Amino acid sequence: MTENTADNINNFDLETTVLVVGAGPVGLALAGDLGWRGIYCTIVEQTDGTIIQPRQDLVGIRTMEFCRRWGIVHDVEASPYPRDYPQDNIYVAGSLVNGWEIGRYENPTMAGEIPPPQSPQHRERCPQNMFDPVLKKFAQSQEAVEIRYRHRFVSFEQDEDGVTTTVEDIEAGKNIRIRSRYLVGCDGASSPVRTALGIEMEGNPALTYTTNVIFRREGFEALHDKEPGYRFIFIKPEGTWATLVAINGRDQWRFSVVRASDSFRELTEDEIHGHIREAIGIDFDYEIVSVLPWTRRQLVAKKLREGRVFIAGDAAHMMSPTGGFGMNTGVGDVVDLSWKIDATVKGWGGPNLLDSYDTERRPIAVRNVTEASGNLGRMLSADDTPELLDDTPEGAAVRDRVGAHIADAMKREWESLGVHLGYRYAGSPVCVADGTPEPPDEASEYIQTTWPGSRAPHIWLADDRSTLDFYGKGFVLVCFDADAIAPARLEGAATDAGLPLEVVRLDDEEAAEAYERKLVLVRPDGHVCWRGDALPDDCAAIIHTVRGA
Repeated sequence: MTENTADNINNFDLETTVLVVGAGPVGLALAGDLGWRGIYCTIVEQTDGTIIQPRQDLVGIRTMEFCRRWGIVHDVEASPYPRDYPQDNIYVAGSLVNGWEIGRYENPTMAGEIPPPQSPQHRERCPQNMFDPVLKKFAQSQEAVEIRYRHRFVSFEQDEDGVTTTVEDIEAGKNIRIRSRYLVGCDGASSPVRTALGIEMEGNPALTYTTNVIFRREGFEALHDKEPGYRFIFIKPEGTWATLVAINGRDQWRFSVVRASDSFRELTEDEIHGHIREAIGIDFDYEIVSVLPWTRRQLVAKKLREGRVFIAGDAAHMMSPTGGFGMNTGVGDVVDLSWKIDATVKGWGGPNLLDSYDTERRPIAVRNVTEASGNLGRMLSADDTPELLDDTPEGAAVRDRVGAHIADAMKREWESLGVHLGYRYAGSPVCVADGTPEPPDEASEYIQTTWPGSRAPHIWLADDRSTLDFYGKGFVLVCFDADAIAPARLEGAATDAGLPLEVVRLDDEEAAEAYERKLVLVRPDGHVCWRGDALPDDCAAIIHTVRGA
């Protein structure tokens, strides 16, 4: 745990290596990964950790690969979300009771879904109120991690050696001072840490003004004749206007009025009940659990670092939830940042390594934010169709046309393997480019590659291990044609720099084909940073580059 140094000469109440502000999924993932690496970390969170409005419900495939690394896949699979609940997306013209199902994108249940060939894992439906406890358990299992709820960030000062942060202990009614080497703001869209840094956001601050209503109703599916599914999308003559999501697969539903108004405001109780009745088609008894008006944004911070202070997750990028990229992009942020902090603290990271966090992750944020907004546009793309709800042959023809259009338009949102796994750090200063053309970056298609900056490929090996299981703590040199290649010079250069390096020799034809070169160097985050068929004359130059020196 962090040391209590209240009596030391600097008069700090606590000292830690990394202070994380915000104990949402991104902050918990960062703390857990830092602790897993042996780096002391303290999280402060102004709430008690209770999640009333889950803002995330999809744990993407890349995040599940990180969960595999951390040994918590079983905990995610054991979450309370029913693994046999249908995951279909259904398009409805009119109301759920009296309208028409005009399209359905079928998805397997979580129990029935199998991993794609490119990964040992598959995505999981695990809403934030279920996923946060899994990450909290993981973080608290690390001896180096401490979580302090009901502690509010107030301000910070940084100097050449570290950061001094003032935090309000809400229960005690007093401020405390925490000294750390680094501070990371994982504190959401309004991010007091980002505000204190004076970092501006770029993009569109208001795509829609939306209102989420979580309501509770047992036996909701029996009210209508549509086959159950995860998400219902409601369309009327003016276009898509609302969605309904099975938030826990049992008795709680999230109803969203996509464009609730032309400006940010709270809907009245009568308006909320009116919208729900319009979508469902009948009066029925239900309990409103929570109401959340929010602004859908397309924003990315102009920079992700200022000195010893970083931002990640929603503090760094805000996007439409269409696609489920938000939290998963944030977890990608902190996996990238964590190993770089670890390397710097332990002395083998070079002076430029932490700069590469912004260089690598900001373009991915722009990419994913843009894709999410594109998905929103496709969801709202239905034309003005006055005949849509007419119970006539002409109305049926319009419904067929609109259903086919939106099903085709939205397929990209459901089939997004390329977005989740295909991001790469093009132009990274800590990856060694080899002059080959960058592969296509497709939203739906994902072809594994070792092009420098890309996620290293997954291949199942004869012992039922994935090649991804090699990556995590240090660098790994994957070596094929072991009889012809002696990587001793690269090992020696790594040893001289203090860089942790393991050599893995593989004799597997499928892996050799996927890895494309006889030697592939993979970073702790699982991304390729160098590849070749032979060692260069100057192996030290490779090591110096990939460690940011």
